[in-house]
Amino acid sequence: MWLLYGFVLLAGIANAVQSGVNATLSKNLAQPFAAGIVVSLAGGATLLALGLVLGRFAFPSLGDMRAVPLWAWFGGVVGALLILSQLFAAQQIGAAPYLGLLITAGVITSILLDHFGWIGFEQHPLTLWRALGGVLMIGGIALVALF
Repeated sequence: MWLLYGFVLLAGIANAVQSGVNATLSKNLAQPFAAGIVVSLAGGATLLALGLVLGRFAFPSLGDMRAVPLWAWFGGVVGALLILSQLFAAQQIGAAPYLGLLITAGVITSILLDHFGWIGFEQHPLTLWRALGGVLMIGGIALVALF
C-alpha cells in the first residue's frame, strides 16, 4: 500500500511540474491548442510504450467495451479541460494558486463523489471532519492566492 502512496506523491509532484512545462510549451509555440495536442499525443505514446514494455497492454474485447457506461468514455474530455487550464491559466496566476485551486476543487469534488457514491466510487458519508477539512482547504488556498 505504501508503494501506491509513494506513486501518488510522485504524481502530485509531476502535476505541479507539468503545469509549468505545458504552459511554457504553449507560450513558445504561441498556439495553446497545438500545445495541448502535442501534450496529449506524448501522453498517449508514453502510455502505449510503457504498456508494451511492461507487458500490460491489451485491447479490450468488444463485450468489455459495450459494458462501459457512456459517461466513462469522456475521461479524455475532462483531461483536455485540465490541460487547457494549464495552458491558459497556470503561468498567469502562478504555480501555487493554480495548483492550490486545482487540488482544493478536486478534494471538495471528491468529498461529494464519495458521499453520494457517484461515478463508480464507493459511498463514504460526509462527516464533520471531512467537511472541516474541505473548509480548511478553501481557507488555505484563499491565503495562498491572495497573499
